[in-house]
Formats: sequence, C-alpha cells, structure tokens
Amino acid sequence: MSIPSTGRILGVDWGEVRIGLALSDETQTLATPLETLVRRRGKRFPMGRLLELVAAHGPVGVVVGLPLTPEGGEGPSAVESRALATSVGRRTDLPVELWDERLSTARALRLVRDQEGTTRGRKEEVDALAAAVLLQGFLNRRRIGGR
Repeated sequence: MSIPSTGRILGVDWGEVRIGLALSDETQTLATPLETLVRRRGKRFPMGRLLELVAAHGPVGVVVGLPLTPEGGEGPSAVESRALATSVGRRTDLPVELWDERLSTARALRLVRDQEGTTRGRKEEVDALAAAVLLQGFLNRRRIGGR
C-alpha cells in the first residue's frame, strides 16, 4: 500500500531519545515541523501521543526516516527505525514508507545557524526541523519522480 498523492503526510525522524515529527500540507508541497516526542532511555516509543497526533491531523501516510550509515548500510538504528515503521503502520493502519534520512539533522542544524540562530537549548526544535527536512526531501522526490 503506497501513500496517496494528495493529503497530509506525517514525517518521523527517529532517534533513541527524541523523535522529531513534521507534517506536510494537503498538496504535499511543503513540510513543516510539528512536534518532538521525547522517550526516556529504556522506555517504549510514545505511541499514544503519535496516535493522538494522527487523529488530530488526519495524515494519509507516514514517512519514517531510515538512518543509514554514510556508506549506505544499515546499523542498529536502522533496524530500530524499520521496527518503528512496522509498528506505526500496524497501529495507524496507514501506508508507511522509509526514507533515507542521512544528514537530515546536520541540515537542520545548518538551517538554524544560517538564520544566525543558536541550537543551544533547542534540541527538540532541531529534531522537529530535521523531520521536516527529511519529509521535504521525500515530497521533492515524489514531485520530481512523478510518484
């Protein structure tokens, strides 16, 4: 099941502690930061809050970032991201796609610094922005690729 070409898409930037979320517009043109979920070490993913956001925003699909190594391989983080994608799909009954998220956080940090901002004390904002960066990449590829 693939993500429909119209309607909002939820982007998820997986992290061990913070999970950045972003949301596209209805036309799937622009991604904006939504929220950052925080998970205490050793605790489960905050699925309840994700389900609340899905109910509130009504996305037609979910894009989960896949943290590949610089060489394109998969390490432990990618395995956990795949497991999260499976769980999100099962719990939301929405189509889920994985998207290479390499450097999304680095790009988000650069965007903040380019605006002469500081990232000090803004980790949660940066993670939501990283989710927007990865979702925007997905949207751009769909538009160019015609998917």
